Amino acid sequence: MIESALEAGFASAGVDVLLTGPLPTPGVAYLTRALRLGLGVVISASHNPFGDNGIKFFSARGEKLPDAWEHEVETALDAEPRWVGSAELGKARRLDDASGRYIEFCKSTFNSDLSLKGLSIVVDAAHGAAYHVAPDVFHELGAEVTTIGCRPDGFNINAGFGATAPAALVAAVRANRADFGIALDGDADRVQLVDADGRLYDGDELLYVMAADRLQQGQKLPGVVGTLMTNLGVELALRERGLEFVRAPVGDRYVLEELLGRGWTLGGEGSGHLLALDKHTTGDGIVSALMVLEAAVRSGRTLAELLASVRLYPQTLINVRLKPGADWSSSRALADRRAEIDRELGSSGRVLIRPSGTEPVVRVMVEAKDAAQARRCAERLAEALG
Repeated sequence: MIESALEAGFASAGVDVLLTGPLPTPGVAYLTRALRLGLGVVISASHNPFGDNGIKFFSARGEKLPDAWEHEVETALDAEPRWVGSAELGKARRLDDASGRYIEFCKSTFNSDLSLKGLSIVVDAAHGAAYHVAPDVFHELGAEVTTIGCRPDGFNINAGFGATAPAALVAAVRANRADFGIALDGDADRVQLVDADGRLYDGDELLYVMAADRLQQGQKLPGVVGTLMTNLGVELALRERGLEFVRAPVGDRYVLEELLGRGWTLGGEGSGHLLALDKHTTGDGIVSALMVLEAAVRSGRTLAELLASVRLYPQTLINVRLKPGADWSSSRALADRRAEIDRELGSSGRVLIRPSGTEPVVRVMVEAKDAAQARRCAERLAEALG
């Protein structure tokens, strides 16, 4: 329904439309740039349940639109609509080879002197857009691939599978005695990995592996961008490697803005939304997984060995669903509770409270050296919110 409405709206304004069918969000970003198009549009529930569909836009450069552009669009919504005449209506057609083009792009980001031969990999596509793409990428690079979460029915996206529910992947890796497990989210711009022991690695850890591998290859890497949620242990480990570390607001678009402003290439979030601007213009779960696998293959080391020097601080994240219209930011009880917890944690921990950009919830995160303390403090904050 949303696709039909967008197609009709663009055509009525004289804009030609290419329809790709189901395709990962970064695949649309790639095709927008590769085909020299003016705009890329994705309809997706992203990492959320099927009912939470949204629309993502990409510029002609394959980048998400900055806030200023979005504000201009919102302002223009109040203007009187204009349509072209019948002879100037836009035309729509299917791009039948969209998935094949994107598969070849993903493969091109992997070092041509290396392969995944001899590796057994479980791929979990979260019953989302990568169900017919991700398995082929890893298989064509030589891996033996087992799939889970690759049977979308329109309602089961992210339901018990994928990067937001990695327990299914952990179980499948152990059951199949696989070397790696790769979990994508519904639109495949996020990734988490599992090793042969069933240990789960989040975006913070994968970002460190990617950065360390570049340093090992002698590449120039002045710094890395994370977010307010990035684990303090990863920041300290990167600084020990001589890298500057900068925190952006939570959200991949803010990581991107920081990277572009500094002329850097590498950044990301603990959720698994990672950016390597020398590989792609936006976060790409498949490409990110390939970079981590490349580091492991090149070094001959396991992920645990590659991350041996990183000591993560325990984090507790609680999502608090509020009533519509609730003004949590001006809550005196929450402010008092936060001040109390800030004093308790001191310099050995931190608190972050922020609204979700995609769901009607407020996220409460507490980081501390002690896991029990982090959990206890987060629960107290969530109680004050409720």
